[in-house]
Amino acid sequence: MKQVRSAITSSRGVLLILLVLVLLAGLPAAVWLDLRNLTESTLLRQARDLNSVVTSMRAYYGSNVVGRILDAPGSTQVTHNYEAIPGAIPIPATLSIELGRVISEQQQNISYRFVSDFPFKNRAPHNLDAFEASALAALRKNPNQQLTQVSSSVFSDRVRLIAPVVMGAACGSCHNAHPESPKRDWKVGDVRGIQEITISQAIRSNIFSFKYLLAYFILVAVTGFTFIAVQRRQAATIRGMNRELENTNQFLAALSSKISRYLSPQIYKSIFSGEKDVAIHTERKKLTIFFSDIKDFTAATERLQPEAFTLLLNEYFTEMSAIALKHGGTIDKFIGDAILIFFGDPETKGEAEDARACLRMAAEMQQRLAELHVKWRKAGVEQPFRARMGINTGFCNVGNFGSADRMDYTAIGAEVNLAARLQSIAEPGHIVISYETYALVRDIVAARALPQISVKGINRTVVPYVVEGVLDETGRKVEIFSEHMTGLDFYLDPRAVDATAIERIRATLKNAIAALEERSEGAPTAVAQPDQNSFPSRANDKAR
Repeated sequence: MKQVRSAITSSRGVLLILLVLVLLAGLPAAVWLDLRNLTESTLLRQARDLNSVVTSMRAYYGSNVVGRILDAPGSTQVTHNYEAIPGAIPIPATLSIELGRVISEQQQNISYRFVSDFPFKNRAPHNLDAFEASALAALRKNPNQQLTQVSSSVFSDRVRLIAPVVMGAACGSCHNAHPESPKRDWKVGDVRGIQEITISQAIRSNIFSFKYLLAYFILVAVTGFTFIAVQRRQAATIRGMNRELENTNQFLAALSSKISRYLSPQIYKSIFSGEKDVAIHTERKKLTIFFSDIKDFTAATERLQPEAFTLLLNEYFTEMSAIALKHGGTIDKFIGDAILIFFGDPETKGEAEDARACLRMAAEMQQRLAELHVKWRKAGVEQPFRARMGINTGFCNVGNFGSADRMDYTAIGAEVNLAARLQSIAEPGHIVISYETYALVRDIVAARALPQISVKGINRTVVPYVVEGVLDETGRKVEIFSEHMTGLDFYLDPRAVDATAIERIRATLKNAIAALEERSEGAPTAVAQPDQNSFPSRANDKAR
């Protein structure tokens, strides 16, 4: 589980780093796209401006220079090869070509073309590429437009602008009369050819126009990577702290688990949940106190080996403790072979219900102890434990007793001593209760009174009651027969007997009684064998 959490944390860190990198990479990509758009729009505007200048100059030159010369004939000639004729001036088309050449020489990123698909007879034809040919065809259909082509690479952009060269009145007359003209039917407004301006520019030339944005980007990038580095270092520190915290929690959990073995679960829960403070403090409460003791405990320790005795006693305490916790009892302490349990603190269901729970617990303990007798005798223990139990209800002081360094959560008072005294007068395997307890549980118990007794510390005489059975839900007494001695292991709980086994048990008991009667009369000890329907040798286990 810890490895899974570590993997999830690591993957989140990697995703965060990737997200930051994507965001950082997205900004220059956006700037780059904006630069391309800016470059394209700037180049297109420059091409249109240059086209407008050249066209305006050609129109002005054709109207105010060439037109005036042609209107007043003289020695000045207007010809395309003006350089070879003294005093000659160029025609408007030649002027445009010469002007474009000058501009291209001055601006290396600008080129100018003045071309037509109707060249004069003594001139080389113009080579038109696909864009120029399609543009010329489109302009002849609609001369009132300009066509552009934008192309770009990773590091540069190029814009081509094509505008129509439209025949004017003077131009049409000249071309129609010129002997080398390939076409003699030009009209005003016809598209003679195209004027093309191509401008290219590297994107990097504009990049420093965003110097402040670039500086900001660099700052953000440095900040982002610094944040990632700090975050990863903090994450490593937090992981280390979490590992230490987990180790500490595991140590505390193991420690608290060990401590819980020395405390009753109710006390442990109330202390670790903060309901009770670990301080010397007691309260006066009405409790039902249970006290049990093993008969002839000292003799039992002498009969058994220490190892076997330890196993036996621990099993006894384990089984009794489980029953006590099942019924909600607070296990106070083990005193040698004795057990002290009380009901009513730190949790209570009311005086009557606490007393009933205590009585049911004691009855179940005696029943479980009878079951253990069979198990222990089969294991070779000749005389297993037999317990006496006493129950009393009364006011006690309960809480933390001791010193600031060593405390014990327990109940103290004469009522506790009375429970111990009631246990001492009980027969092995029986339960004796006080009148105060009997008054609270009389609706679920069958009991008979014993002679009154006096107890040191109590100013009244006490009437004990020996429990003969606990009533079931229908009000009938629950009778359990249990007797264990040399030659006899007998335990019978009629409630647990299956209806199909009743006749076999009855046959087994009749045979046993007959054998005992023969024994008492001095007859041979042979015992009649039960028939096929009689209870087998495992009758005790089945009855149980």
